Amino acid sequence: MHDPPLILAVDDTPENLEILRLRLEGNGYEVVTAADGEEGLAKARDVKPDLILLDIMMPKLDGISVVRTLKQDVSLRSIPVILVTAKADTRDVVEGLDAGGDDYLTKPFEHQALLARVRSMLRQKALHDTVESQALRLEDQTAQLAAWNRSLEQTVAEQVTEIERMGRLRRFLPAQVADLIVAAGDGDTLLQSHRREVTVVFCDLRGFTAFAETAEPEEVMAVLSEYHSCLGELITRHGGTLERFVGDGLLVVFNDPLPCADHTEKAVCMAAGMRDAIDEHSEQWRKRGYLLGFGIGIARGHATIGQIGFDQRSDYAVIGTIPNHAARLCEQAKSRQILVSQRVFGAVEPLVEAVTVGELSLKGFQRPMPAYEIVRWLG
Repeated sequence: MHDPPLILAVDDTPENLEILRLRLEGNGYEVVTAADGEEGLAKARDVKPDLILLDIMMPKLDGISVVRTLKQDVSLRSIPVILVTAKADTRDVVEGLDAGGDDYLTKPFEHQALLARVRSMLRQKALHDTVESQALRLEDQTAQLAAWNRSLEQTVAEQVTEIERMGRLRRFLPAQVADLIVAAGDGDTLLQSHRREVTVVFCDLRGFTAFAETAEPEEVMAVLSEYHSCLGELITRHGGTLERFVGDGLLVVFNDPLPCADHTEKAVCMAAGMRDAIDEHSEQWRKRGYLLGFGIGIARGHATIGQIGFDQRSDYAVIGTIPNHAARLCEQAKSRQILVSQRVFGAVEPLVEAVTVGELSLKGFQRPMPAYEIVRWLG
């Protein structure tokens, strides 16, 4: 075993590798990374890590093929492999374990779950190394493994309880913010006020106020639950940060707290997906007698970002003209319209079919602002 333990993380998504590196180094491990299966095999042969975290879905050489190759190499077969999959597909998991994987995690995974698996596999590796170096008798090895398994079962049960508790708390924070705080262990530093260029998406339902005034409370909450569940999945898929709910409105930020080079493209792509998804819900709502539409506004620029609130309650917030600009564009949008600022349009022009809507007089802005309607995402 290396001291500290050396972990190889293999994933073709740079953001995922950065999160894994932060989490593991924050807990005292040394981390090397690889961006695909071929690079991962080369680094495994070069550095002989104590543990490999291996994404299943990758270009060039997928994770299952990497596992098979590792387990066929006498010098590498004792290295534990935790398979990481982005979908809850048992076929991938079963195939990966059959190929020689030792454990698995499904993304997005909890910080504590990751550490529990890592500690478990490193204990297994340490035990294997001890057996090899000291030539322990089979009886002693069996007894040690049995005791270790009993202890591990108790530890895992305790950790599962803690993970469930933390999971309930994490629902009240943007997922990326919560993960970074847990990984780094220093929320105050991460949430210090800073300036960054971001893309902000604001969306809400047309006709919701009238609906809420006349519908039963249970009907209102049922519609909101369907609406938030639908949009939440798309926000997570595109890497946005849900900054806050405003009744039926949602404010989503791209490029903070995790940097994203193509944040405007991802924001507009997500908005187009939201519009299509809500179309399906709107038809179901219409059949139930609810006349609800959906509009979106998107703006890009520098904003002040950080923690606001007081000792007993604080929030992660994006402050400035950019979130206001997105919200005002959303106000002007008709049902199914995506209205974007000039800077947003300039960033995605080759990727969209769009029409100009001229200059709009927006509340809170002294001069009319040019706006464009995204008709279709082509990218």
